[in-house]
Amino acid sequence: MDIWSWIYELPSSNEWLESDSPPVFQLATEKDKFILLKAERTSGSNAEALVTFSVCLEGFNYPSQNPNKTLWVSDPCPISEDKPFLPLLLQLLQEIIARAPISYDTTCPRSQLQKLKPEPVSWILDSHSPESFSLFFNLVFLCRLFWLCVCDAPADAGSLYMESLLGPNLDALSSSKHVLRMFLTSIGVDGELCFMRTLGYMLAKWLILRGESVAGVGKAQLRLGFSYATESLGFWSLKGYAPVLSMTRANKQEYSPLLEAKDFVLKYALAHQQLEAVIQLEYTVGFCESFIQVTARVDNLRFHVSKLGFGNNNNGYDEERHFPSRIRVWVGPEIGATYVAGLSLGRSTDNPQREVETQRVVKGNFGKSKSSSSTLQATARTSTRTTMKNWKWEQDAEGNAAVFEAVLCDNTNGDEVFTGDSYMKDGVFRKRYSGAVRAFNKTGSVVFARDEYGEEVKWRLSREMEGSVLKWRMGGKVWLSYSPCNVQSSYFETRCVDWCDEVDLPLIPPGK
Repeated sequence: MDIWSWIYELPSSNEWLESDSPPVFQLATEKDKFILLKAERTSGSNAEALVTFSVCLEGFNYPSQNPNKTLWVSDPCPISEDKPFLPLLLQLLQEIIARAPISYDTTCPRSQLQKLKPEPVSWILDSHSPESFSLFFNLVFLCRLFWLCVCDAPADAGSLYMESLLGPNLDALSSSKHVLRMFLTSIGVDGELCFMRTLGYMLAKWLILRGESVAGVGKAQLRLGFSYATESLGFWSLKGYAPVLSMTRANKQEYSPLLEAKDFVLKYALAHQQLEAVIQLEYTVGFCESFIQVTARVDNLRFHVSKLGFGNNNNGYDEERHFPSRIRVWVGPEIGATYVAGLSLGRSTDNPQREVETQRVVKGNFGKSKSSSSTLQATARTSTRTTMKNWKWEQDAEGNAAVFEAVLCDNTNGDEVFTGDSYMKDGVFRKRYSGAVRAFNKTGSVVFARDEYGEEVKWRLSREMEGSVLKWRMGGKVWLSYSPCNVQSSYFETRCVDWCDEVDLPLIPPGK
């Protein structure tokens, strides 16, 4: 499918008469049923040449017995302008954001989220050739077409879209990564969340229809997750998104019992969830007499499991969601780099101390007297006191890459959660979003800042690299687990996803 090339190559205003038959792009077909995109030449009030696009269905059964229907009509696009199809792209993006499954308690009103500024979108359109921009436009059009075919059309039109349009074109998500990254960074984080939650909802529906056999299978999984990394103002930042069903199963569930009917309703609710991660590291560069020192530390790690729904009532499953149980973040030079002299970690492996208090009880009498005044009694007690936290932090190294790792623990005995299915099966983490010692906030998120983990790691680099901009590797791996919170169920699981990307490391001395 290459919709943008078809649009881009439409005849100019001088060659295209209003009486001509509208050009038609066949989006999908099955037997005598068609999903079509049409372009129609019209004139405005001042005789300006305009083109209007429409999405049409042909051959589908409606209650009115009319086999043809127009699902959507675009705003007129002026052909004579420098960027004639910019209004079309803006309209598609604004309508996608307006339909996004945002949280019911969001701080940003939906009416504000759909007001995209044309300048960033215009810049993206200008900075890419039609060939490189094509995959991104196809992805945008697929997102808009999802709401039309799945929500505003007969069920067989939705099935045709899923099988013939969405499934075969999922590679648009990975193939358009560069343009999508530029688009997300240019529209701001609010618009980014709406766009990515629409993508997550769309992919979740496709995975539910196809079955979980698709998830985690080689190439399919790589297409369904998305991440990108940036460098700015002394920060390295990586953002990652993954629908839960696209994540790889990390446990075998060997003794998971047969699920009851109510458990399948629970699984359906859990399938409409998406992991949203922000990994933000702070770095500094120091120039010494004989070497360059690069220092990095955790600034913010934020992991949120969003609910891809519309409203706050989910049939009693509102607080049922996956939760992060293990987090692994790494950063370091590119593989094979020879300019790094050494890596210094900033934290020793934990060796916790225990406070031991002893108390004993001894009873005895003086001689044969039975008087209470002649009785000797002493007591002694033995106890062990330890302080347990919900999260255990560690540092490690893989070559010249520094690894920061956090593991969720049972705060009563210190055992790690994600390594044992028994914790899920026995329901240890019920009511995990309430109470004084909860490991998550009320929305199911977890946030780590420098007050929790502020130790630095350092690299020494050759002074010969001064003035260059290096490529630094940055990545993360997140395990999500689920066990019942407020419902009675035997269902539990753990899944994981990993991301890796490159960021810049400028080694430019101040004043140069």
